Amino acid sequence: MNTALLEIEGLAASYGQIEALRGVSLRVGAGEAVALVGANGAGKSTLMKCVMGMLAGVSGVVRFDGKDITTRSVASRADIGIGYSPEGRRVFSGLTVHENLLVASRDKDGGRARAEEVYAFFPALKEKSQAMGWALSGGQQQMLAIGRALMLRPRLLLLDEPSLGLSPLLMTEVLNRVRDITASGTAVLLAEQNVHKALSVSHRAYVIQLGRVVRSSASSELLAAGDLSSAFLGGSMPTGANR
Repeated sequence: MNTALLEIEGLAASYGQIEALRGVSLRVGAGEAVALVGANGAGKSTLMKCVMGMLAGVSGVVRFDGKDITTRSVASRADIGIGYSPEGRRVFSGLTVHENLLVASRDKDGGRARAEEVYAFFPALKEKSQAMGWALSGGQQQMLAIGRALMLRPRLLLLDEPSLGLSPLLMTEVLNRVRDITASGTAVLLAEQNVHKALSVSHRAYVIQLGRVVRSSASSELLAAGDLSSAFLGGSMPTGANR
């Protein structure tokens, strides 16, 4: 098993009186792609926000590279190598593709070299480098959102629902880049409703239901588990599932 880059133990979070996460524990190894799968409202996006330090009143422990970062600010987590592509894309519509990338860089050259590396991940963005953010398709905006998160050269990239609203073809194109990103040395934690595709591009997976992790295993084992749509997105768990 890879050395743990991200470790979460007993994480709990609430929105007022609504409990969103209950005792969640998981790990992501260095250079590993880990999928977090479950239905809408299961707690996937909340967990991502907790890892980034965006929610108050969180209990449990979050460690990055062996250091406790539970109380650290969002900015400091970005500084130590955690990148975040949130649900909803949120590109800067009034900037060009290239400007969207450069504005996220801290490199001495202004991000020009890193932008070329991002274009290698997403050739479609290179072709649209001078197009305005508002003029991009949904799939291109999603590529740009991921590319912008990569501009900080993160050691861990959080991808929150990257396939949301995309056609099957564009969904495949976007999610297939997860393999390339991990091959480059960046670990990925992928929160995704499209269970089959998420499992096909990840090494391991955690199934989350109603704020709790109900199963974890190799992604290949979950793919072989049978009816994923009913078992993992609100129905009964398959025989032998870890509760």
